[in-house]
Amino acid sequence: MVDYHAANQSYQYGPSSAGNGAGGGGSMGDYMAQEDDWDRDLLLDPAWEKQQRKTFTAWCNSHLRKAGTQIENIDEDFRDGLKLMLLLEVISGERLPKPERGKMRVHKINNVNKALDFIASKGVKLVSIGAEEIVDGNAKMTLGMIWTIILRFAIQDISVEETSAKEGLLLWCQRKTAPYKNVNVQNFHISWKDGLAFNALIHRHRPELIEYDKLRKDDPVTNLNNAFEVAEKYLDIPKMLDAEDIVGTLRPDEKAIMTYVSCFYHAFSGAQKAETAANRICKVLAVNQENEHLMEDYEKLASDLLEWIRRTIPWLEDRVPQKTIQEMQQKLEDFRDYRRVHKPPKVQEKCQLEINFNTLQTKLRLSNRPAFMPSEGKMVSDINNGWQHLEQAEKGYEEWLLNEIRRLERLDHLAEKFRQKASIHEAWTDGKEAMLKHRDYETATLSDIKALIRKHEAFESDLAAHQDRVEQIAAIAQELNELDYYDSHNVNTRCQKICDQWDALGSLTHSRREALEKTEKQLEAIDQLHLEYAKRAAPFNNWMESAMEDLQDMFIVHTIEEIEGLISAHDQFKSTLPDADREREAILAIHKEAQRIAESNHIKLSGSNPYTTVTPQIINSKWEKVQQLVPKRDHALLEEQSKQQSNEHLRRQFASQANVVGPWIQTKMEEIGRISIEMNGTLEDQLSHLKQYERSIVDYKPNLDLLEQQHQLIQEALIFDNKHTNYTMEHIRVGWEQLLTTIARTINEVENQILTRDAKGISQEQMQEFRASFNHFDKKQTGSMDSDDFRALLISTGYSLGDAEFNRIMSLVDPNHSGLVTFQAFIDFMSRETTDTDTADQVIASFKVLAGDKNFITAEELRRELPPDQAEYCIARMAPYQGPDAVPGALDYKSFSTALYGESDL
Repeated sequence: MVDYHAANQSYQYGPSSAGNGAGGGGSMGDYMAQEDDWDRDLLLDPAWEKQQRKTFTAWCNSHLRKAGTQIENIDEDFRDGLKLMLLLEVISGERLPKPERGKMRVHKINNVNKALDFIASKGVKLVSIGAEEIVDGNAKMTLGMIWTIILRFAIQDISVEETSAKEGLLLWCQRKTAPYKNVNVQNFHISWKDGLAFNALIHRHRPELIEYDKLRKDDPVTNLNNAFEVAEKYLDIPKMLDAEDIVGTLRPDEKAIMTYVSCFYHAFSGAQKAETAANRICKVLAVNQENEHLMEDYEKLASDLLEWIRRTIPWLEDRVPQKTIQEMQQKLEDFRDYRRVHKPPKVQEKCQLEINFNTLQTKLRLSNRPAFMPSEGKMVSDINNGWQHLEQAEKGYEEWLLNEIRRLERLDHLAEKFRQKASIHEAWTDGKEAMLKHRDYETATLSDIKALIRKHEAFESDLAAHQDRVEQIAAIAQELNELDYYDSHNVNTRCQKICDQWDALGSLTHSRREALEKTEKQLEAIDQLHLEYAKRAAPFNNWMESAMEDLQDMFIVHTIEEIEGLISAHDQFKSTLPDADREREAILAIHKEAQRIAESNHIKLSGSNPYTTVTPQIINSKWEKVQQLVPKRDHALLEEQSKQQSNEHLRRQFASQANVVGPWIQTKMEEIGRISIEMNGTLEDQLSHLKQYERSIVDYKPNLDLLEQQHQLIQEALIFDNKHTNYTMEHIRVGWEQLLTTIARTINEVENQILTRDAKGISQEQMQEFRASFNHFDKKQTGSMDSDDFRALLISTGYSLGDAEFNRIMSLVDPNHSGLVTFQAFIDFMSRETTDTDTADQVIASFKVLAGDKNFITAEELRRELPPDQAEYCIARMAPYQGPDAVPGALDYKSFSTALYGESDL
């Protein structure tokens, strides 16, 4: 027996020098020159020949069975060339020239030559292998030819990390078996003797078929048989070797092992491609599903917010005043509930809606998807427009309510004052018309007539004294009309009746005076004392009535100064009481003097002063009433003074808190502005710092709540102004809402930067460099820059810009043509310039792998290759395939993949 190891350890199955393969450049020829030199003078090792015969026969039959035939003896069954040609047609997928069917030697040689010519046409130069030797049944030449076919059609195209053929197949085996203990693949002979490498290959790809942990290295026959039987039963790989032959050989045949292993490679490589394709599709679909979920959340939140705004605006725009203070105060309380309870959550929802929208758009950009376009009327700009309309409607609503309450308070005061003055006047005019119409002077004596004249003069004096009250009544009625008092009709009716009656009294007074003057010359002077009494008693009586009216008059004040003014006026009135008392004593003295004279002259008086109805008893009674009303007025004024002092305390208390909270909010807004520009450290550090800052702001909320409580007390006390502070509760609320919104937006910006960095593989150093460059050219420190500053920034990063290129970049970073470029738009652009993303073409290619190179895919294939939820996701969205090669149930994966990225990706 020839020592194979001494004979270069190889066979010459091909050319002695390199040739050029059809598909692999020079690698096929190089490999065959190095590995497959065949020395025609050497003999084949019987053990290796046995292994090759068995392996090559099984390999050939694995292909021939597709044509419905097989071989039994490899060096006999190929002699006529017919099955050899059939084998080449099956493995190449091409048609060979028509074989000759004759039985003569020349026919067989011609058929074998056709097969060898076909092999040569694939870039393989067959040296030392001739048709005559194959026809003669030369086993060595026949095995060499079959090995050449195996190399060309089963091994040559194997490529792993730019290696090919044997090296590529060996590298694939090493990669797949690396995790397994007791397996170390270094070649295609000794490394496979214990059978563990075969089992590891199967377990790596189909773990359910092999219980690898139960295999023992010291039982190679069991290991090999297990692998060969599983491969034949489940992987459609025929058994090409016997375990005993491998174990019983010092060094198994390399070509037999390579042939066997190549079958495993081809069995699993298709599954691996399908797995890779399926994983890519799953990743794309997962992104799409998540984005659709975010879109649905946005649509619902936007709809709810817009519906709330739609319901709320008409309520705020309803400025129809109520008739009573109680009804208006209820509207004010409803508005307070709206500001404290209902609006703040909506402010947070609006802020969250904007954050969700920005996050969604960022994710869509990062995954190379088209931008999200909300339903008509639900854009962020639509939300902002609706919100502005809401705030416009809200603006001035509270002020209107307070003004209406003031107006109604004023109306109630005026209406009560009108009723009091009207009642007093009506009481005074009661019976006056009848008295003026009485014709008593026609039958009166001269003294009686004179008495009637004096009495009428006193009445005229009294009538003139009441003129002011009538004018006051008319003025109050006019003011009630101007203030739109709800009961103006009854007020006007009563006022008109008083004025008409007043005109009638004037006319009647004039008529009666004329009648009395006709007989005046005939009258004697009436007792001067009675007349003087009447003249002085009437104005004094009117003064007391006015004083009682003033002492009982209601008042309404809003400040300490106003109540102190009323107290001062009241003190001034009290200072006039001694003089009034002396006037009272003088009037009563006149009456006593008349009594004394009548008695001394035995004059019988009629019992009452004929010139007036104001008796001393009336004067004393009214004076006593005035004396009682003065201390009551004192008490009422002091109570109001105490109330105003309390109100002043509430003003100062609110101002003290507002003057702290207002500047604090303003300071925090300025600090956030600086933080958003001067961010230091990693993005995670910045995010942590911002969230700590946000918590400190939220922790400040009790100070705002305390201010709301103080403002509530001020509102309940009907305090309408506060000179101790420039901050109103409305200013504080708006500032607080802006502060919360600003910090939330700043946090969201950093989160989106982290999202961009991680998705695009941007390093922390790159992100910091982007931020430093942006801040340097952000001259105004506003967080955005104009096109000139942005051009300078691009030039500083190494861009050579013409106008066309710069306009292209501006269309990417400023699609709305606002003229400004934000930091987020800048890093989105830089990440797109420096990183790759999945494309529609890549997804289409992945689907094509799953579809087995078809232009369509079926629901069954999708369910087999993808997880259930993603398979159903595709099935529900793929349109039926309309191509000429369509079958029932065919789905169009190309249009679906394109739709994932938008038309622009085409």
